[in-house]
Amino acid sequence: MAAEAVLEAATVRLRPVEDRDLPLYVRWINDPDVRHWLHRSERPLSTLELERAKVEEMRRDPRTLVWCIEAERRPIGDVRLLEIDTTHGRAELGIAIGEKDCWDRGYGTDAIRRVLSFAFEELGLRRVWLITDADNARGIRCYEKCGFAREGVLRGHRLRYGRPLDMIAMGVLREEFGDG
Repeated sequence: MAAEAVLEAATVRLRPVEDRDLPLYVRWINDPDVRHWLHRSERPLSTLELERAKVEEMRRDPRTLVWCIEAERRPIGDVRLLEIDTTHGRAELGIAIGEKDCWDRGYGTDAIRRVLSFAFEELGLRRVWLITDADNARGIRCYEKCGFAREGVLRGHRLRYGRPLDMIAMGVLREEFGDG
């Protein structure tokens, strides 16, 4: 489903993804440094047509919300709630900061905290989870700052450049979350 709400946070603004964002998505996804962390190393490079189709699919999916992250008056990435399950009160979180000059500036943390507030307060979810590469120290630090706890290791869960890679499962419960 299309994210219709614009969410404001201290350093970022989260808005619906627009067609004008798609060329940025292609650039970000095809950048080897960004791609390294996106679980896409085994997939073909992206195209404008592929990204348009993916965004359209997300817009039609009632269990998906995606926002473009804006900082410094420009799009820098996106954040998503996937597999939203209101019966069980849970969803998966995904985030990508595609503009590398915006890495390590706190924008991801700010975006995640705002989406978690939305998930718990507006959607009434009780749990948000994610999986990340076990060697993604920057991401893990960010997730822990947002209240996520490590829940387990998924051994050899994905391939990166043809080699099995462990991933870490993390989750945060509504009662554990504080957006400060």
